[in-house]
Amino acid sequence: MEAAASSCSILHPLRSSSNYHSKHYTETPPRNNSSSSCCNNLYLGLPFSSTFLRNYTFPGKFVQQNLFTTFCLTPSSSKQNPSTEFAVLLEVDGVLIDAYRLGNRRAFNVAFQKLGLDCANWTQPIYQDLVRKSDGDEERMLVLFFNRIGWPTSLPTSEKGAFIKSVLREKKNALDEFVASKSSLLRPGVEDFIDDASNKGIPVVILTAYGKSVEKIARSIIDKLGHERISKLKIVGNEEVEKSLYGQLVRHKGILSGTNEELANEAMKAVSAQKQKIAEEVASMLKLSVSLDSSSSESLQKTVAALRAGAEYAGVSVNNCVLIAGSQSGVAGAGQIGMPCVVLRSSSTSRTHFPSAKATMDGFGGPDLTISKLLDKRWS
Repeated sequence: MEAAASSCSILHPLRSSSNYHSKHYTETPPRNNSSSSCCNNLYLGLPFSSTFLRNYTFPGKFVQQNLFTTFCLTPSSSKQNPSTEFAVLLEVDGVLIDAYRLGNRRAFNVAFQKLGLDCANWTQPIYQDLVRKSDGDEERMLVLFFNRIGWPTSLPTSEKGAFIKSVLREKKNALDEFVASKSSLLRPGVEDFIDDASNKGIPVVILTAYGKSVEKIARSIIDKLGHERISKLKIVGNEEVEKSLYGQLVRHKGILSGTNEELANEAMKAVSAQKQKIAEEVASMLKLSVSLDSSSSESLQKTVAALRAGAEYAGVSVNNCVLIAGSQSGVAGAGQIGMPCVVLRSSSTSRTHFPSAKATMDGFGGPDLTISKLLDKRWS
């Protein structure tokens, strides 16, 4: 057992770069040197037989294999080819593109125009001042702004909340349109990062099954990488998650019947019980009473399923993948299953702390995130 555990690679904490201010944004994030080591088999902790896993196949792009190795490689299999020991999973929002830095202010102004708010126009200084005073909370940004210049005269006080939501809805639509357009640009260095991984034989998986952008928008962002580069990638969206072993097992997608259906039910119960247990342990430390938010729980479950599927399609153990995340949801999902995670900061997360991440980086290339650094920080 000790030998098997030692074969599961994780990242050593990466050194966060110190030129955050000069390269991309306005604040230098704190270093994060927390790390943990874990060799997870199937997270559910259920008594699967090796025969079931060895004989089971499922549809989709993923090549049929002994699926037990998807969750924890054996020492012998992990040493056959260095490139198959490691895979990189990329989120879209905040990683492939920093939409908020490029288009968020513009999207607010488009929303104001569509709603007939001619007096509202955010210049860069106004936008940055509102972000600073609201700590990036967009509802609060709008409240601060209209408290300053005055609310629409025809708007009843009781409808201010609905008005704010309508502005944010129009803003999101405008931002989605901008992100999907040719005007938006990928983050500097991301194409070289992907090319370097491909040249080293390292699988790269892009996750579109969760995130702020709907999958259609996320796919349009990926298209900016170019056909040749995309042909070397694996893209895991909702359909791919559903076809994965984990997705079908937990989500009842028709592959289990009879006694195996009971196994799926038990799997779902185990997932919920584990989440509640963790929440209760934290609450007991804080002397609180806690009940998990169902929407938050469902979002985390969706993220976990996408990460599991990403590992399956890469053909690599969860512990030997590294997630390059731009969101709290990705970091939380990775922490739930013991997948190493590196956060790539963006304008929307410049002040956010990610204590469970192995490192926080400012961008791709140079002193920041490179494939070589990821490889150097793994257990040998």
